[in-house]
Parts: sequence; structure tokens; C-alpha cells
Amino acid sequence: MSARASSAHISPSAHYTGYVWYRHRLAEPAFVTGFGRLVHGLLSPIAWGARVGFGLDIEQFLLQRHLQIDAQLTAAIERGGVCQVVEIACGLSPRGRRFSQRYPQLRYLEADLPLMAARKRLLLGGQGWLGSRHRVRAVDILAEDGAASLAALFAELDRRKPLVVITEGLVNYFELALIESFWTRLADQLRQFPSATYLTELYPDLREHPRYRQLRWGVGLIGRLTRGSYPLHYRDDQAIELGFKNCGFREVAVLDPSRASQALGLAPCNSAGLVRVIEARV
Repeated sequence: MSARASSAHISPSAHYTGYVWYRHRLAEPAFVTGFGRLVHGLLSPIAWGARVGFGLDIEQFLLQRHLQIDAQLTAAIERGGVCQVVEIACGLSPRGRRFSQRYPQLRYLEADLPLMAARKRLLLGGQGWLGSRHRVRAVDILAEDGAASLAALFAELDRRKPLVVITEGLVNYFELALIESFWTRLADQLRQFPSATYLTELYPDLREHPRYRQLRWGVGLIGRLTRGSYPLHYRDDQAIELGFKNCGFREVAVLDPSRASQALGLAPCNSAGLVRVIEARV
């Protein structure tokens, strides 16, 4: 499989997560697709079995990462003066809609592969939610030049103002070398702004974690559903920090959302989580 072809495996899961956000009152009905509702229904027995038998709650992981990224973005806007956000691989995420409503001064640019971007643009535009400060663009994180490249995407922004870039549900679809290439090119772009923060999540290869075997089972399931691999990156938090710094990020915070469950409005978690949220600055 070519590197460029592998980027096409991401979009199907967007329908599933879009329905999860709606189920948990994070998205309006317009974000629900028939395919997403169908897949969620088909997976419900499997998800129930994983939760009861293995203690592996797939939706809890999704909510942990989503709400932790929301919390970091909120702090960046309210305390860091951020006024422009780029969400790459936006899929059917409702974040752009929610934050554009909450902070009218925000410039929010959503981006995804061309077909998914067109669908998102139609969804938001059909509801009258797009405007001069909230737009959707096509991007391919594997494109090193051209109209779909990172450089073309960031050319639309004001380089005099601080920026936050988000990717959610993207990183673990790629082998480490490929995603590190993206991070390196992203860091190069972010250095053109007075201050810039990158927020993402990943599932590290925590082999010592008591739920590691269950996590590997869940990873295999995700890979089959998305017709691709779902590699786990880095062995621990220290390796994550070093990996991001090697890609050009100067400050790296590795957050375990399970430790902030109550603050995020989720049920308390009695053990360390399996997902990490990364806040990296150039």
C-alpha cells in the first residue's frame, strides 16, 4: 500500500465517532449519518462485551480524548489569547461548530481529505453554520506540496497571531515514521507564528499496562473496521516526549485524560488510562 493510499482509510471511522458525539450531547443531530448510526448499532454488542468482559470501554476512550482536547483548547483561548484554530482530519467532529458558537471572535479552519471536506462543508453550509470566520478546506497530510499541502492550508492564516492546531483520531492510522514526517513538517509551519500549539491524541504501546492485551484486541478490531493497520506508537510517556521533540517541538506535555475524569465530566477512573493527549509547542 502506498503512503498516499493509506490516508484514505481514515474517513469511515468518522461516521462512527460522529454518532458517538451526538449520543453524548456533544453534537447536534445534523452531524449524525445513517452509516454512523448503523455502524454504532452493529458494534454495540461487541462494545458491550468488551466493556463487561475486558473492562475496555471504547466510547470512554473517545470521550476522554475529545474532552481533554476541548479543555486544552479552551485554556488556550481564554488564557493564551488564541484567536485562530486549525482542525486537521476534522471528519464529523462537532468541535468547530461548538467553539465557533462559544467564541464568536475565533477563526476556525476545518480540514480533511477532499471528499470528507466536501461532505463537512455541505453539512455545515446546509445549516448556515459557515461564514468568514468558520471555513472548511481540503488537505492531505501526506502531500509535501501543492494545493492540498500543509503550506497551502496555513497560507490562509494570519501569521501575526497565535494558533492552535488539532488532530484527533488521526495519528494511530499511520506507521510511526510516516506520522513523524507529518509532525516535522507541521512544526516547520508552526514556527512561522508568534506562538503555536499542537493538540493531538495517541495510543502508546503500554505493554506493562494491566489492560494491554485488551487494548491489542481493540486495536485489531479497529484495524479490521477501517481496512488498515492501527499501530501503537512509543513505549511510555518519556518516549512520547522525546519523539515529539525530535520532530521539532520545544515543549511537550503528555496528559493522561483518565486522571482528570471528574474535571472532564466523566465517571472516575480507578487506573491509569490507555490514551494520551499531547500538547506540543514549537
